[in-house]
Amino acid sequence: MNAHGFSPTHITFASVLSACGGLAELEYGRQLHGLIIKDGYANEVVVGSTLIDMYSKCGDVDEARVHFDMMPYKNTITWNEMIHGYAQNGCGDEAIFLYEDMICSGGKPDVITFIAALTACSHSGLVSLGLKIFNSMQQQYGLMPLVDHYTCMIDCLGRAARFSEIEELIDKMSCKDDSVVWEVLLSSCRLHGNVTLARRAAEELIRLNPQNSAPYVLLANMYTSLGRWDDTEEIRAAMLERQVTKDPGFSWG
Repeated sequence: MNAHGFSPTHITFASVLSACGGLAELEYGRQLHGLIIKDGYANEVVVGSTLIDMYSKCGDVDEARVHFDMMPYKNTITWNEMIHGYAQNGCGDEAIFLYEDMICSGGKPDVITFIAALTACSHSGLVSLGLKIFNSMQQQYGLMPLVDHYTCMIDCLGRAARFSEIEELIDKMSCKDDSVVWEVLLSSCRLHGNVTLARRAAEELIRLNPQNSAPYVLLANMYTSLGRWDDTEEIRAAMLERQVTKDPGFSWG
């Protein structure tokens, strides 16, 4: 582009920064940041928000925060990127502090804000706070929870083995035909040995995709680890009867 005499715009810089973040190319991202400052785009909100995303994805969340604090103007996307940057780097407390700062400064959270905040709660074990934030979505901001919000909460509650609350949540949600919800639940059940709820999750996954071998295999492995050999054989028999084949393993080596 430069060789053909075209000067990069703020959209150009945002696009290339996004590519650097996706590839975790921190050094290229830093070089690009230098060009952005030189060309006078550092305070442009789209570029600034993408810089925060790039540094966060490359693991340099401190540099992301430095740039966030330097930005003279921030929109909802800017706040979301920084909250999510903290969340994906395991800084749950910092993410929630920033979420609360956003609210106090008059910012209006959107559905993406809540995904970022709930992800932070899930990864950092902030279960009670996660429930409070989840409930505030509809009660305070009039936002209906989407499948991603339910998935975050199921993961958050599942990590803490609070399965009765998960069942209450599942019974209320409208997205029962989304496989990701049941996959997250099955993973949590396997971690804590909750066979009853694991079976329900597996049955839902089988209902949604009868030829998917994963729920059969996960449930069978769970039974095997608990020494429930009859149940393991029952799962294997069901796979044979329904002609479900286990996906073969492979190696990149």
